[in-house]
Amino acid sequence: MAIIVLGLLSVGASPSVAGNTQKSTPVRRSPSKPASRSSATSSKASGHTGNRGPSANGRTMRGPTANSRGAGVRTTGVRTGARSAAFGSRAPRGSSEHMARNGSMVRTRSNGRVSDIHDAGRGMDIHHGLNGNRSVSITRRDGSRMVFARGRPGFVGHPYSFRGQGFERRAYFYHGHSYDRFYRGFGYHGVFLNVYAPGFYFGPGYYGWAYNPWAEPIAFSWGWGGNPWYGYYGYYFQPYPVYPSAAYWLTDYMISQDLQTDYAAHQQAGETDGSEAAAGAPPELTPNVKQQVSDEINGEIALENQEATETAQNQNVDPGSSGIARILADGRPHVFVAGDALDLVDASGMECGVSDGDVLLLQTPPSADATAANLVVLASKGGDECAKADTVTVQLTDLQEMQNQMRATIDQGLQKLQAKQGTGGLPQAPPSAQAPPVETAFASNAPPPSPQDETDLQQEGQQADQADREAGVDSSQAGSAPTAAIPPPPAPVVSLGQTSGQVQAELGAPTRVVNLGPKVIYFYNGEKVVLEHGQVSNIEPSSASQ
Repeated sequence: MAIIVLGLLSVGASPSVAGNTQKSTPVRRSPSKPASRSSATSSKASGHTGNRGPSANGRTMRGPTANSRGAGVRTTGVRTGARSAAFGSRAPRGSSEHMARNGSMVRTRSNGRVSDIHDAGRGMDIHHGLNGNRSVSITRRDGSRMVFARGRPGFVGHPYSFRGQGFERRAYFYHGHSYDRFYRGFGYHGVFLNVYAPGFYFGPGYYGWAYNPWAEPIAFSWGWGGNPWYGYYGYYFQPYPVYPSAAYWLTDYMISQDLQTDYAAHQQAGETDGSEAAAGAPPELTPNVKQQVSDEINGEIALENQEATETAQNQNVDPGSSGIARILADGRPHVFVAGDALDLVDASGMECGVSDGDVLLLQTPPSADATAANLVVLASKGGDECAKADTVTVQLTDLQEMQNQMRATIDQGLQKLQAKQGTGGLPQAPPSAQAPPVETAFASNAPPPSPQDETDLQQEGQQADQADREAGVDSSQAGSAPTAAIPPPPAPVVSLGQTSGQVQAELGAPTRVVNLGPKVIYFYNGEKVVLEHGQVSNIEPSSASQ
C-alpha cells in the first residue's frame, strides 16, 4: 500500500481468469470533471505532506514555526477532523498539539504518546506510527529531500531541470543496495505532487504483448513455498492458480513484493500490522479485489505505452496525465494498493493504519479545493489496521505515492517478465516484444547522485533521535527502540488424502509436475508429493537430481 495511474480501461477491457477478451491496442481515455468532497486524513512523515515543498506557483509552503526558542510549553486540544497548519493533516479524535521548549510543534495521541513532531529548525517532520515504527522527512536548504524509516527503503531526492520540466532524482538505499527512480513535479489542488516518471520504456510490441490476453492461461511456479513471508501472510494472500495475461502475473508479483517489504520491516523494525485469520478461512485479499487490481495494472500498461510513444517523439509527458490528477477526474472508481505503512483517520475520527499490500477503493473524487480524498478499505490485515469497508481519508500527496509505488513495481515486474518469457511455463513473446527497454533522456541526463547520500541518511537518523528527545518522546518510541521478535510462521502441513488444491494452498505451486495418468507427482524443494486419483497417497524426500 500500496499502491497508480489507474482506470485507463473499463473493467470489461481486460481479460479475466475465466475467459479471454478480444485483443486491442492500449489506449488512454479522456478525463471528466471531478465532484464531491473528502473529510479525513492520512499521517506519515513522508516528505509529501501538503504543507511542505513548493506550491504550484513555486513558493515554498510550510507550517508555522516558533519565533522564540526556550518558551514554555503551550498545549491546545485539537477538534476532531480539524486540519493542523503545523502538520498539514486533520487530527484524530482525542489528540492534542503543543509547542515544545525547543520550538517544535508536537502532536500527541489520546494515550499521551507522541505521534508527530514538526521541527522547523531542522527542517524535519517525524511520525511515530501505530505500527511502532518511525518515519522521518527532511527538506534541506538546497531543495533536496530525505525520507527514511527503520527497516524500509530510504531515499535522498535531488531536484533538477530537463527541457523546461522539473524533475527529482531519488537515490534509494535498502538492504545494502541502491537504485534510482525519477519523478516529475506537478502542482495540484494547492499541493505539490511528485509523479513517477519511468527511467526507461519498452517498445510498443512488448506493451501490446503484456496488455492483451495470452493464447491460453498458463501455470507458473513462484517458488515461495519455503519463504517465511509467504507463510506469515498466508491468511491474506494466495497467488492465482493460472494466468490468462500479464496483468494477472503482475498482480501477484506486485503484491508479493509489497508483502516481502512489509515482512522485512516487521523483522528489522518491530512493526506490527494485523492478526491472522481463523484457520481454513479464505484469504483476506479476495479474487474480486485482485481482479480490480489486475484491471488497474492493465490500465498502467496502456498508459506507459502512450508515454513511450510520446517520449520516442521527443515530446514532454504531462505529469497531470501520468498522475492522480487524471485518475481523480475521469469519473470512474479506482483501486490503490498501499506501498508503505500509513496511518489514516476513519469517518468516526479514529486513527487506524494500512500497510504494504492493503487495497483501497476510490469511489468518488474530492472537490476541486480538497487536499485529501475519501477511500474505502477493500482488503487489510486486521488487528490495528483499518477494518474492511471502513471509509478513510488519504492526503493527495500520499495517494500519489501509492500510485508511484505501483507504477515502479509494475516496471520492475515487466523487466522480469521479459527476461523470463518462454521459461517456467510463461509464453514465448514474439520477436517484436523482445527488444530491451530504452533509457529516457531525462534519466540519462540527470545529475549523478551524491556519494554522500547514504552517509547523510545515517547522520540525519541521529538528528531525528535528538529531535525526539527534545520533544519528550518516550524511549520506547524512539528510533533506537529494540526490534521486536516476530514469531515464525507455522510450517506447511500436507497430509494423506488431501486434494491437489489443498496441497498447493499449503506449499504453493510445485517446481515440477510429472503426470502419469491417474498418478501425479508434485516436486518441491527436497520433497515430492504423490497423488493418486486426485488425492495424496504418499510423501517422499526427493533427490536434487530428480
